[in-house]
Parts: sequence; C-alpha cells; structure tokens
Amino acid sequence: MLEAVLTNDGRSSIAALARTMDVPVSTAHRQVATPVSQGYLAQTQDRRHIAGPRLLRLLPLIDEKQIIANVAAPFLHRLARALGTVVQLGTLENEMVTYRIKTGVGAGDLFTRVDMQLEAYCSAIGKVLLADLPEAELASYVATGPFPALTRHTITQPADLRRELAIVRERGFALDAGEIVEGLSCIAVPIRRAGGAAVAALSASFFTSLSRREIAEALPALEAAAAGISLALDGPMAPAAVHREP
Repeated sequence: MLEAVLTNDGRSSIAALARTMDVPVSTAHRQVATPVSQGYLAQTQDRRHIAGPRLLRLLPLIDEKQIIANVAAPFLHRLARALGTVVQLGTLENEMVTYRIKTGVGAGDLFTRVDMQLEAYCSAIGKVLLADLPEAELASYVATGPFPALTRHTITQPADLRRELAIVRERGFALDAGEIVEGLSCIAVPIRRAGGAAVAALSASFFTSLSRREIAEALPALEAAAAGISLALDGPMAPAAVHREP
C-alpha cells in the first residue's frame, strides 16, 4: 500500500487505490494509518495521500547499488554453480568499476576482491558499463587516454577503445581477453532497470582463452541471470496512474 500511494502521488483516493489493488477499502485505510501517524505519508487538504517528510531521513541510508547487489546475489551463486567458474558483479563509480559480489569455483585464485576498484577500460564489466554511458560522459572518459597497458592485450588508445565500446553496445556483451592478466578471460553483460539504463554488470571469468563456441555456450546463462536480476529489481508495482475518484 505504501508503494501504491507513493507511485500514485496523491492523484487518487485511498478507496480508489484499494479497488485497483483488489483490497477492501477498510483494510486500505488501516494500512495507511500507521505510515501517516509516523510521518512516512502525509494527508493533503482534499484527503489524498502523498510522501511524508520522514522518508527524507531514509534517503541517506540507502545505497542503491548495494541494494542491487543484494538482490543479485542469489542469481550469481546459481550462475557460478552452473558455469563452474568465478562470477562477479560490478558497478561504475567515478569512472572506476567497484566489485560488489565475487563467488564461484576458484574465487580465491582471482586477484579481485569485494569493494575493490579497478579501471573500467580494461575489464569486461567496465566495458559494458562504459558502453552504456551517455555520449558526453563517454567522450569525457575517452579523452583521458591513452590508457596504461596492463598486458600486451590491453586496449590503450582512445580511438581503439571507442571502436571496442561501439562493438559492445551493438552485440550486448563485452569480452576481456587477457587485458588485465595474461591468460584470464571474462565475459560480461549489463543488468538493466525498467528504464533501460545499465545499473550494474555481471561477468564470468575463465582461466584460459575462450573460443567462440565457449563464449556462445556461456552467454545465454549470463543473459538469463541478468534478465532475472532485472525482473527482481523491477517486479510487480502498483499502477502508476489511477483515475481520480472522490
């Protein structure tokens, strides 16, 4: 009910919301009584309900990207078991990839760790998230190159990185073919919210080079996990618009 009221933003009465949600009107009024008394909801002069001031106190406590990681964790554990390798989730902060989940067979042998930050240009997760940036932000990032070479495979030139990211954007996934560590290969796909923006990416790591066949075999499992996470993040919601009723 709280979600329904916040989504509706005072356009409809509690009775109208209750009918839309197939909830008894008396139950709906009881459900909003406590949030109103505690300041999480407020009542307008025409007896509609809107967000209350106490919600503002909660905003600094919310780490949106950590919530995404919490939702994603069960999916990554299952994916790691299915692929038999290391699976990770990362987000983009200040042009750096922050690793938020690391799980699977061989996790202890991989140099990354949870909360570690790594340059985005040389990782599969980073490429996926860079490719999704608005053009102005991407141009600003690429302008900071050339980039340090970590291995002989690292993309260092801005023009080459631009071309690589265009390919990533077109095919929907990114590869790291030994660009951070020789002999380490990664595949990454984006995790998107309902609006289409990539809020995180997940990757599978392999301690060997990958053939096209191996990529084609792993990619569906990665995409299915990403789709499941997206659905869990943007699951059933109360209707955003309900006809105004007295």
